[in-house]
Amino acid sequence: MLKKCGLILLTILLFIQCDSQKDRIDKRPNIILILSDDMGYSDIGCYGGEINTPALDKLATNGLRFTQFYNTGRCCPTRASILTGLYSHQAGMGQMTSDRGLPGYRGQLNRECLTIGEAMKTAGYSAYMAGKWHVTPYRPKDVNKDNWPRQRGFDKFYGTIHGAGSFYDPNSLVRENEFISPLNDPEYTPESFYYTDAISDHATRFIREHETNNPFFMYVAYTAAHWPMHALEKDVEKYYGKYDEGYAAIREVRVKKMKELGILPDEWDVSPLARKSWSEIENKEWEARGMEVYAAMIDNMDQGIGRIVAELEKKGQLDNTLIMFLQDNGGCHESYGRRERDPIEATIGRNDFQTKMIPDVTRDNIPVMMGQDVMHGGPESYIAYGLEWANVSNTPFRLFKTYVHEGGISTPLIVHWPDGVKGKNEWRQTPGHLIDIMATCVDVGGVDYPAEYNAVKLIPLEGESLLPVFKNDKLEERMLFFEHLRNRAVRDGQWKLVAKGLKGPWELYDLTNDRSEMHDLIEENPEKAKELIDAWEAWALRARVKPFPK
Repeated sequence: MLKKCGLILLTILLFIQCDSQKDRIDKRPNIILILSDDMGYSDIGCYGGEINTPALDKLATNGLRFTQFYNTGRCCPTRASILTGLYSHQAGMGQMTSDRGLPGYRGQLNRECLTIGEAMKTAGYSAYMAGKWHVTPYRPKDVNKDNWPRQRGFDKFYGTIHGAGSFYDPNSLVRENEFISPLNDPEYTPESFYYTDAISDHATRFIREHETNNPFFMYVAYTAAHWPMHALEKDVEKYYGKYDEGYAAIREVRVKKMKELGILPDEWDVSPLARKSWSEIENKEWEARGMEVYAAMIDNMDQGIGRIVAELEKKGQLDNTLIMFLQDNGGCHESYGRRERDPIEATIGRNDFQTKMIPDVTRDNIPVMMGQDVMHGGPESYIAYGLEWANVSNTPFRLFKTYVHEGGISTPLIVHWPDGVKGKNEWRQTPGHLIDIMATCVDVGGVDYPAEYNAVKLIPLEGESLLPVFKNDKLEERMLFFEHLRNRAVRDGQWKLVAKGLKGPWELYDLTNDRSEMHDLIEENPEKAKELIDAWEAWALRARVKPFPK
């Protein structure tokens, strides 16, 4: 009898313990990580831009904004770093998706790292993804799915494997594990297909369909506002005439607003206007249209973020969801499509799978055009917005995507989490890096990050959890490192050492007084420069940056 009573008591205690663990798990926050593509530091409204971003602005007003957060300066390395919590070379993605034959440059994620999806699932989270993957080669004929999202920890995936393409007819479009066409997908049949909307709609759907008691992690990786400049005319209409006064006028408005926000101190010089002045532009209507469409692309993304937030509110999950928004690199100076190309004679069926980054024709078999013979915006165009507008996007910083001067690697970071953030509508000055995102998710989610996974020894996480900063504490000072295509930098407190290309000289800046990097102090501080050069070289060897590929 006593034995039977003991078994009953033990069963009750185990039930209570399991129920307690369930309650503990249920209280952990959902996490949504939102990444935009090819946008500058000052584009969104709450960082000084004139573009209409009410959803992001509201998240910022009710949360935190970081002033000194960094990406890697380019899409593939940023995605590798944000997904793994490592410097991109450690994850095998030092450059793009071609295999250069060295451990740091294999062109896809290695198995010495976990993705956030894999890590969060070890602690009972569901993991969803909508959008751009771009951390494995895209081979439409010789398909290898080993590094696709479903094989790297995500329970649901809708998006593109490749990095760029038409917003009306994206190449490498995938649902779960299979290529699809926007026109032969029975699960998603909007009146008209636009990729940014498709990403937002699927992210919203994943939230709506999440019915289990466990929390979820979701990675929403937009392609807005990467070239080509494609936007729905209903969104472009809001910006008709907005940019007719040209580059300098828009930069002047942004500088004024950034000073009012307190993120552009008076003692900082603003980087000079890039290359051409507005008076030198012959086809001003075409040039202004590029920025109108760019603004509309960001506007549409913000509308989608608003729908994601609304779905969380509908499910009563907004307060217990950590939302982080940031950008993969600075504004893009690349000139894709700004020169004319001859029309290509081709046809494509309504249900054929479109494999090309630049389609030959639209689904109506209209040739896709480049140059000033076609206006930006519609599916028949394929054009970037150009270096001068990128210079506006990156106000007040120097240089662009690809480089590791501030214009290439500075990103907004908006953090919204009512249940976990101390204060709201506050700025955080603590420097941070993409490597900190995984560390933060692991910390917040109670993940015991393993030393091994599937019998493979893992590289330890490089980042620091930002949770103390959310609570208005400080992180210990540390060095942050950068390299992309031989562009090199190290940040140490107020100091930043940076070089443009392997042949470019090292430059040294005091970012407290000159974050726009206008006054090189290397000659006045040779000892500090040497200390940072030595630190960068040691990191480059440790983190698989060196040897460089040929």
